[in-house]
Amino acid sequence: MNNRTPLFCDTGLAARIERAETQLITSWNEIARDRLGDSPGFAIAVAGGVASFAEPDSPINKVAGLGFAGVPAAADLEKIEYAYAERGAPVQAEVAGLADPALLELLAERGYRLTSFENVLGRALGGAVEPVVAPGIEVRPCGDDEFEAWLQVVVEATLHPDTQGVPWAEEFPRAILENAERDTVGLMSRYLATVDGVPAGGGSMRIADGIAQLTGAATAPAFRRRGIQSALLAARLAEATAAGCDVAVITVQPGSRSQQNAQRRGFDLLYSRAVLTRTA
Repeated sequence: MNNRTPLFCDTGLAARIERAETQLITSWNEIARDRLGDSPGFAIAVAGGVASFAEPDSPINKVAGLGFAGVPAAADLEKIEYAYAERGAPVQAEVAGLADPALLELLAERGYRLTSFENVLGRALGGAVEPVVAPGIEVRPCGDDEFEAWLQVVVEATLHPDTQGVPWAEEFPRAILENAERDTVGLMSRYLATVDGVPAGGGSMRIADGIAQLTGAATAPAFRRRGIQSALLAARLAEATAAGCDVAVITVQPGSRSQQNAQRRGFDLLYSRAVLTRTA
């Protein structure tokens, strides 16, 4: 790993990653609205991205993927802002640092306020993935019969985040997190980590356009600092490589334990996303 060439991210790769993110949020939103039936949710395509509202307090209530297919018209933004306002929700736009700079200027003019950042890390795939061997730890694909165990350990870990680095700006109720994770069945692959047979952590992954999106990983507080995150990363990277992916990406909070673990496993900082909000 010491002699490897860091992965460089140009606007082309960033656009590809943001397209995959847009597709993920759009599909996830559709599943959530199907579950809710006659719901007030929406997914509005806008300038190559999507404005998503699934249900109150959902983690996929956001505008994603803007800035790589032109700047949205003011009328389109007004339509989106009105849709969120009707539901009593703020607009949250996640804007990649490699997006068209004119987008940030437009959002600032419309009263959007910078509230936080998140980092997108990436690793080139194609070669052998270094295995992770830790005493007592096993990572395996999560079968349907293990889903409830996976769900509980992931949600519990999410509700008790690691405190290193900048914390996530948002907190979500347990029931909403459980809804969101159940909605990903069939959309993502899931991996369960056990320690001496006890569920201790879990992760997920989605593959699209040669990109392996590592869509989440969490370790129960009692099992942290034992190598579970590294084991989950290695297992998913091996699966992504076998599937023919050329790059893996993960979104983390700046300075977090997740970022530290990912960089130890060969990930590089590709770009940051600015999170901007506009109140209803």
